[in-house]
Amino acid sequence: MNKRKLGNTGEEVSILGFGAMRFPLKADGTIDEKPAIEMIHYAIDQGVNYIDTAWPYHDGESEPFLGRALGGGYREKVYLATKLPSWKIKRPEDFEYFLDQQLLRLNTEVIDFYLVHAINKKTWHHNLLKNGLFSFLDRALASKKVKYVGFSFHDELSLFKEIVDAYPWSFTQIQFNYLDHDYQAGLKGLYYARDRGLGIIVMEPLRGGGLAGKQPADIAALWEGAASQRTPVQWALEYVWNYPQVDLVLSGMSSLEQVKENIEIASRATPNALTREEIQTVYAVKAAYLSRLINQCTTCGYCMPCPYEVNIPGAFKIFNDGHLFEQLDTFKEKYLREVPRDNRASQCVACGQCEPQCPQNISIIDDLKKVALAFESQ
Repeated sequence: MNKRKLGNTGEEVSILGFGAMRFPLKADGTIDEKPAIEMIHYAIDQGVNYIDTAWPYHDGESEPFLGRALGGGYREKVYLATKLPSWKIKRPEDFEYFLDQQLLRLNTEVIDFYLVHAINKKTWHHNLLKNGLFSFLDRALASKKVKYVGFSFHDELSLFKEIVDAYPWSFTQIQFNYLDHDYQAGLKGLYYARDRGLGIIVMEPLRGGGLAGKQPADIAALWEGAASQRTPVQWALEYVWNYPQVDLVLSGMSSLEQVKENIEIASRATPNALTREEIQTVYAVKAAYLSRLINQCTTCGYCMPCPYEVNIPGAFKIFNDGHLFEQLDTFKEKYLREVPRDNRASQCVACGQCEPQCPQNISIIDDLKKVALAFESQ
């Protein structure tokens, strides 16, 4: 297993990390522990030494499961990472409460890499800074309950830079793949954090599995026409690992076959390994995917808040992804599941307040009608 040093920590981590959020499930929706433990142990035995979980994964069962799965000497073989649920911090004492609960759930005395989870504008200002985040992080490090602190991120680049500069973090975790150069922190954020010495952990290298599934015909033809042949999963992972600034890539693996496949790819991946021609192939695939987008919404949020509470960026993100991967039925289910009725596109009354604020000059009102027609009609 190839390893890289995680930023300025000096710790050598496997370039593939195990994301503990998509384990196989039993019929009742709980973790199927026997195959999940087999997956974890196999990965560790093959050199994966970074396991990532969080408070809400698997409806709160991921941390306790790992506390059991890492028995028998496996805990000592890995760096264990979990995340403070930022949205649950309502009082200063909540910080210590969640950390202590996570230590118990994970059956460990120390968390190697502790992240502030899913920071966005709301949680940053109203949950974290308001209640004394930095004092808590100082205490957690001094107590030796955590070894390194970092944060995962889901918002705009400007906020990302503000957070990077606000505290002496050891590392950060961002979404990055060949489609998402300009999404959230993106490539600019990756470089910004690296220039300041932070370790870089990448999540969603396969964009939630979208880049690994069945490829649209024109995309498949581009891959097949490449001078060197790889599977779509190989292309996506090796593209991210091609960046020397990326220390570790997380994969939320759901089967032993996926574990074996990802380990095999990681065993060969090195920085700056892709040729110019190979990178051009990836860019051609990216262009073909992006040509499917209904609009150029970047989820920047300038259109918000909507006076009628329509989740404009959320609606466009799911709608665009449905067209991106030619899976409108699947993403319709996601839309109906994740967007509350009062926040759906059909609630738009065409007041027009949003459109002058959009830096992409999107016809928001017309496009919301398209979302409602595709996702909300019977």
